[in-house]
Amino acid sequence: MRVAMYYANDDVRTEQMPDPHAGHGEVVVQVEASGICGSDVMQWYRKGRTPLVLGHEIGGRIVEVGQGVGGMYGVGQRVSASHHVPCGTCHYCLRGHPTVCDTIRSTNFHPGGFAQYVLLPKINVQTGLYPLPDDVSSEQATFIEPLACVLRGQRAAALKAGDAVLVIGSGISGILHLALARSLGASLVVSTDINPWRLKAAERFGADKTFQATDDVPAAFRNLNAGRGADVVILTSGAPEAIAQALGTVDRGGTVLFFAPARQDESVPLPVNDLFWRNEITLTSSYAANPAEHLEALDIIRQGGVDVLKMITHRLALDKAQEGFKLVADAGESLKVIIQPNV
Repeated sequence: MRVAMYYANDDVRTEQMPDPHAGHGEVVVQVEASGICGSDVMQWYRKGRTPLVLGHEIGGRIVEVGQGVGGMYGVGQRVSASHHVPCGTCHYCLRGHPTVCDTIRSTNFHPGGFAQYVLLPKINVQTGLYPLPDDVSSEQATFIEPLACVLRGQRAAALKAGDAVLVIGSGISGILHLALARSLGASLVVSTDINPWRLKAAERFGADKTFQATDDVPAAFRNLNAGRGADVVILTSGAPEAIAQALGTVDRGGTVLFFAPARQDESVPLPVNDLFWRNEITLTSSYAANPAEHLEALDIIRQGGVDVLKMITHRLALDKAQEGFKLVADAGESLKVIIQPNV
């Protein structure tokens, strides 16, 4: 089979690998669509682990079922799948933090979604394989994982109807956050970015107001919100300047959600008294999503709560994966880039 082998953001090659075959409890999926995630272009995170086949946002069709899978899944069935799955029984899972358990950090499907076929190990089949309804396409299915992550993040931030929300960054994560916050009944959703094209995209997807990231965002937000800061600030950028804006904009009793990673080894000072003493500000974070949240995200997409198809800006064949990685790494005029491995 053909795969897009990642060596670096500017070095993604179409190569050949053996076709996978299902062993006991395993399933092989033909990949019809696979989304490029912002995490796929974090070169520092891949250091020492390349070359490898990336891709964890997939939609496709089962082409082989191993013995022991049972009758729940069959050849021809349309599915999506989690690349990482938790064990459900460890200390972290039992405390409500399944996305930091050791199992979720060691599981994956093989070789990755930027391939014509992927093999789902037994544990992924048991807990992280999701049949797709007829009215959800494989392209829509590529949004299940990122939307599930957004859903988990907003729950960590306790976002609720009536909240005033600032989303820092208007790439695909920021757009998903603003769309979900809007669907949950946020009273005000403001987005920022350094890219005018992405600010226009944020307006199309429901932002009440957008600001250039170089503006005095804390002052501009308060002018828009009757002198109050944001109840929830969502950081989809890890730049120190973005973090400073978040801390300066969050209101008393509010929450800052650290959703995106910072640069490698980045650290920022915290004005401890301004944040915590008397002001009861919460700083929280989230990572990944559990299988239940994937199913919730699938249902949101199916019901049209978030119109993900309109967020796709590029559809590329597997041999154009290098172009797709450049689009995502450049953070220019693109939102969601979909690779179609079998076109």
